[in-house]
Amino acid sequence: MASIRQRNGRWQARVRRQGFPVETKSFTSKAEAERWARSMETEMDRGAYCNRSVAESMTLGDLLKKYTEEVSPNKRGGKEEVIRLNAMRRHRMCQLSMANLTSKAVAEYRDERQKTCGPNTIIRDLAMLSSAINHARKEWGVMVVNPVALVRKPATPQGRDRVLDDEEETRLVAALAPQGRRNIYMRPLAIVALESAMRRGELLALRWQDVDLHRRVAFLPLTKNGRARTVPLSLRAIAILEAMPRSIGGQVFPITSAAMEAAFKKATKRAGLHGLHFHDLRHTATTRLATKLDNVLELSAVTGHTDLRMLKRYYHPKAEDLARKIG
Repeated sequence: MASIRQRNGRWQARVRRQGFPVETKSFTSKAEAERWARSMETEMDRGAYCNRSVAESMTLGDLLKKYTEEVSPNKRGGKEEVIRLNAMRRHRMCQLSMANLTSKAVAEYRDERQKTCGPNTIIRDLAMLSSAINHARKEWGVMVVNPVALVRKPATPQGRDRVLDDEEETRLVAALAPQGRRNIYMRPLAIVALESAMRRGELLALRWQDVDLHRRVAFLPLTKNGRARTVPLSLRAIAILEAMPRSIGGQVFPITSAAMEAAFKKATKRAGLHGLHFHDLRHTATTRLATKLDNVLELSAVTGHTDLRMLKRYYHPKAEDLARKIG
């Protein structure tokens, strides 16, 4: 039974029902208190009751802070996720309590991001936000409807299809050659990427103990999809690796991701290849390997794709080459 009383100039409603926790909330008018009490009793009668106290006391900013401290560090991409979520916490949307977080507030955040970011970035940000809210609903008792699920996502842009030709590769390799303060590992890194189709993270994590130059293979114990795989190495890749100096730490390419990206960007400018991304080397390698490996299962074993639809995004055959094949 609900009780309504006036206290300190406000009207307090208290709902007691056997089998449920006591619910108490204060309002500026008696009518508001009565409406809230009736709605709570109705939810309890219908079996639709949920305790909103946590959602009302926790802001979105509090939720994201807790998530970055307890959940993100356990993820493989946790460091990048923490950076992104901390930047999101500066948005005014994060001042709202979880009980007051609406799809309208999330949509406004999306629209503001569209002014400075591309669709892929916004899609990733909304996915991270949705994941954090879902975790809070399942693990922390934040009883709310996930508002991100109600927000329209930007259209996914068409995948990149940038593939280097032989002349462009020659210019890129020349621009990466050690000279002055240029990193000595950048040229070998790019060539091995073009020969093996390995991802950036796989290359930077590669260790000499996992490279067998005699068998011409590199073992990757942990990849993007969570599965280990062994990558075959071409004769050109083996020659590059044999000529490389060995680092004390055991990494094949002892360079950070940030330093690699900066060095690669400078090299593309020197080579006149503006807009080229390091990941485009994987597209190039996959397209070249496809001409040597007609069996799509063999090709996916090399590239590490578990979804053939994704593999299709990386394979960019020339129409004239296909014309020669069909006769």
